[in-house]
Amino acid sequence: ERERERDLGLGLARPVPSRHVSMVGVYSESEVAAIVSSWFTSYGCVGATQVDPAVVDYLAGILTDQDLLMEENKDELVDVLEPILEEALPEQNITKLCHELANKVRIKPTTTTTTRATHSTSATQDGADGASTASMNTTTTSDNGFGGFGGIGGIGVGGDAPLRSGPFIISEVVAKEGEGDARNRTLLSSEQLIAQYRVPTLPDISDKEKAKLQRRKQRQKELAEKELEQHREALREMMKEAESGNVPTIVRNQGGNPIVDLNLESISVDIAGKELVNDSNLTLARGRRYGLVGRNGTGKTTLLRHLCSGAENVRGIPNNCQILHVAQEVTGENKTVLESVLDCDIERRELLEKEAKILKQSSAAASDSGDKKGQGSDQEALLEKIYERLNEIDAHSAPAKASKILYGLSFDEEMQKRHTKTFSGGWRMRIALARALFVQPDLLLLDEPTNHLDLHAVIWLEEYLLQWPTILVVVSHSRGFLDYVCTDIVHLHSQKLVTYSGNYSNFEKTRAERLRNERKAAESQDAKRKHIEEFINKFRCNAKRATLVQSRIKALKRMAEISVVADDPEYIFTFPDPGEVSGSLLSFDEVSFGYKDGPALFDKVSFGIDADSRIALVGANGAGKTTLLKLMTGVLQCTSGYVNRSSHVRIATFSQHHVDGLDLALCPLEYLLKEFPNTSDEIMRGHLSSFGIPQELQVQNMYKMSGGQKSRVAFARITFSKPHILLLDEPSNHLDMDAVDALIQGLNDFKGCVVLVSHDEHLINASANELWVCAGKTVKLYNDSFEAYKKSLSAGK
Repeated sequence: ERERERDLGLGLARPVPSRHVSMVGVYSESEVAAIVSSWFTSYGCVGATQVDPAVVDYLAGILTDQDLLMEENKDELVDVLEPILEEALPEQNITKLCHELANKVRIKPTTTTTTRATHSTSATQDGADGASTASMNTTTTSDNGFGGFGGIGGIGVGGDAPLRSGPFIISEVVAKEGEGDARNRTLLSSEQLIAQYRVPTLPDISDKEKAKLQRRKQRQKELAEKELEQHREALREMMKEAESGNVPTIVRNQGGNPIVDLNLESISVDIAGKELVNDSNLTLARGRRYGLVGRNGTGKTTLLRHLCSGAENVRGIPNNCQILHVAQEVTGENKTVLESVLDCDIERRELLEKEAKILKQSSAAASDSGDKKGQGSDQEALLEKIYERLNEIDAHSAPAKASKILYGLSFDEEMQKRHTKTFSGGWRMRIALARALFVQPDLLLLDEPTNHLDLHAVIWLEEYLLQWPTILVVVSHSRGFLDYVCTDIVHLHSQKLVTYSGNYSNFEKTRAERLRNERKAAESQDAKRKHIEEFINKFRCNAKRATLVQSRIKALKRMAEISVVADDPEYIFTFPDPGEVSGSLLSFDEVSFGYKDGPALFDKVSFGIDADSRIALVGANGAGKTTLLKLMTGVLQCTSGYVNRSSHVRIATFSQHHVDGLDLALCPLEYLLKEFPNTSDEIMRGHLSSFGIPQELQVQNMYKMSGGQKSRVAFARITFSKPHILLLDEPSNHLDMDAVDALIQGLNDFKGCVVLVSHDEHLINASANELWVCAGKTVKLYNDSFEAYKKSLSAGK
């Protein structure tokens, strides 16, 4: 350490004053027993009043526990010793006696030869050789035989050994102590070691090195921001290309054979050098509905984008196959919602435009005296062809079909007449979904279609997709949706695609059975292999059994390896314990609220929330569920009434806004340390791990993460303050099925209150015990199950 300091030009080590050190040793149990017996004797316990030797041995066993003898454990030590001493020494101050006895055995005086050297060096300013002096002060006494420093061999000073300078490594002390006789000595705790030994500190870093480190951090930050911008630019280009080349249109008479089945071969997908799918085959049959499932980050969304590229990049997709991937919202325009959907049928639109043009010309020609009969007959013939083609494509029923789809997605008649530019992003995503359903392509790819839908729209979409005539591939993390809609499940795992027949529940059972069978087969083969190997090793040198040995060796070579599919590691969601708070946490007293220039959303709403409340809020879009959460937190203020929050209650809110607000240029660890600067790396790493974010993901830039992984980072962010109330707005969006199960387990173990807005039936049934319905400017408790509530919506009640 001193050489490093000289090389860096930071000056020599600071002088260490010479002093005599009294070190602490550790008594053996027999020594402690002798001390205890002598101590009792000093209090007159001799002859007939002598203490039972068994009691002395018992006390010796207790007093050799070094942790119990530590100062912070003195109350616990008194509790242990008090009953025994009261009986042996009545009419005494027992607490004082306990401390006195503990002090007798707590320290073992040890005198050690201690050497201290004081170095000083002065250097001339012109760089000449410096002069150094050293003075040695030595005090010599007897050693206790343990090599100095209380029996820690090789670490302390003894004889001519100098005091060790530089970093003091506790693990080295423990390791060397373990080399001695463990029967006679007890390992000291890290607190005792630090208290006994002077731990040298490294010299302060120079201003030059500080500036160098600062420049390095700045370069790393600029590089991360540059990579993020490149990533965003690539996404923008991809979306722009998709928007220009993948506008949903109804295509007829495209040529080639009708699309029945798609046999996709050698599918390989990678992104940023990371391989997601490797040489996999996939068969998609017409009329089947496939659910694509897999862990967050395995590449489901990237695979859909790859399939959308069509015959150019995917072997097995014919050129006449129309593919639609609903990935982005429609562009806001001056078209009405209904027009935006109907314009997808380009042939219908062009035929109607031709019809209008001909009728206009005919009307103008009829008023013109110079009109020729032949020209009128040509126009009539052309009109007949147009009407014939309009009837063939059923053009007159198109507005009704489009309106029905929009109404199912919660667009009422008035909303269908509004321009698309007046809608938010979530509603524009619904328009994009409506256009895709209206077009009815050969292969429809849906990525989390229920994320932007309310429960009414989800129920309608489930029913509509049951009648889907072509091929459907959907990515969803809603267990109920996949169970109701899908006929097959495609599992993306370990860079391979495996198809299972049946819905998601059947997939879980089949895969679990498959894993069990593979493990049993592997265990059976391992046992057989071991038996053969034992036979070969036993009789390898036996000439009489050489033939048998050779046959066993050949059989061993013929045994095929049984590969067991590795199961996914378990996710965990561990919400921190907020501590107990008595009384009501939050209450509404006759609360009313409405946005400016808008109708009232709530009128005289009253309710209370306790520490053990588990509430699920449901209702149609626009009923005020998210607004209610904002009133609870104080983001919005009620127009009348009172919202009472306990002054000791901490509230945390999760929503898509918190996910979108992450600094994607940083890794999760950097982001949380930036948000909470007074926290150590170890504490923050542990907190991230409690939400299923492993070590390798903690140091990965967040723009490379999937939506589900970023959601878990957002959960870690909002819960670091140990909230008493969790307000969760669609928490299962983007989380895979295993992560949702882990979230449910975490919420059930959470010691605080939970209020969640969701349409995920599995999440609500497993984590909520109360169902509140937002409707009619009020919030009411629904005294039945979520299944009954869904049925009431389906029945239109």
